[in-house]
Amino acid sequence: MIPRRKFRLKLRSRTLILGQRTLVMGVLNVTPDSFSDGGNFFSQEKAVQHALQMERDGADLIDVGAESTRPGSLGINAEEEWSRLAPVLSALRTHLKIPISVDTRKSEIAAKAIETGAELINDVSGLKHDPRIAEISARARVPLILMHMRGEPQIMQQKPFARNALKDVTDGLRASLSIARQAGVANSQIVLDPGIGFGKSYAQNYELLADLPQLAKLGFPLLVGTSRKGFISKTLAQETKPVPPPGISAELKIWGTAATVTASILHGAHIVRVHDVAQMVSVARIADCILNPNLAPKN
Repeated sequence: MIPRRKFRLKLRSRTLILGQRTLVMGVLNVTPDSFSDGGNFFSQEKAVQHALQMERDGADLIDVGAESTRPGSLGINAEEEWSRLAPVLSALRTHLKIPISVDTRKSEIAAKAIETGAELINDVSGLKHDPRIAEISARARVPLILMHMRGEPQIMQQKPFARNALKDVTDGLRASLSIARQAGVANSQIVLDPGIGFGKSYAQNYELLADLPQLAKLGFPLLVGTSRKGFISKTLAQETKPVPPPGISAELKIWGTAATVTASILHGAHIVRVHDVAQMVSVARIADCILNPNLAPKN
C-alpha cells in the first residue's frame, strides 16, 4: 500500500482531482462483439439508458467505445466506428452531467469525438496504431489516456508473452509518452494504463497489479481496468468445479473484479475502469478509507 500522488486533470468543463479518492469510470460498449457485454447496448436508446444508470450509480466518467479490442477481434474501419459512436455521443452530450471519454485507436474518430463533446481520449494502443491521436489531443488540450498493449488485438494472446512484464509495460509506456510529448501533449494531461489483459499471461496480470507502485514512479496518474477479464474467470474456474455452463457466473466475476479493484487502489490506481459501477463504487469507497482513514465516517 502506497500513498497516492495527487494530480489535476484539466477537462473543458471542469478539473478532475486525482488522488483524493478513486474515480470510477463506467464502461459503455456500443459494439456487437465486446468480450463481456457485446450487443447489450448496441442501440442508441439502450446505450444512453445504460450510461445514465451508471451515472446514477456513482460513475465519475463514462468511457464509450465502438470498436471491440477483445482478444481475437479484427477491428473495423473508421466509417463503421463513427456510425456506431456518433448518435450515442450526440445523445449523451445533452443528457449526461459527468465527462465522456472515448475509447478509440483512430485520430479521425478522436477528432470527431472531441467536436461532439468527448472530454478525454482513451487510446488502448498507446499511440502505436495512429500516433496522430497525440496531435489531436495536444491541439484540443484534451487529456489522453495511454494504455500498454503487447501486439494487436487479433493475436495479442497468441504471441509469446514478455519475459519481464513490468519491464515490457514500462518500456512500452515510455515509448508512448515520447510520442505524446513530441506532439505537444502536456505531461499534466496524460494518464497511464498498464493494459491488464492486453497481451499478458494470466500470471502477468497479477504481477502487474502487485507492481503498480513501480509504474507510479513514472510520475503520472494510473488508470487500471480489470473488470470481468479472462484472468479472473480462469482463476475462479479452477476453484469452482464443476463450472456450470456457459462458465463463471456474473456474480462470481463481480467478486473477482472487486478483489482486483481493491488491489489496484491500494497499490496506487487513481481511476478504475469497470462494468459494474454500483458495486465497484462501494468497493472503491472502502478501499479509499483503507488508503486514507481520514475519509472514513466520524463516530
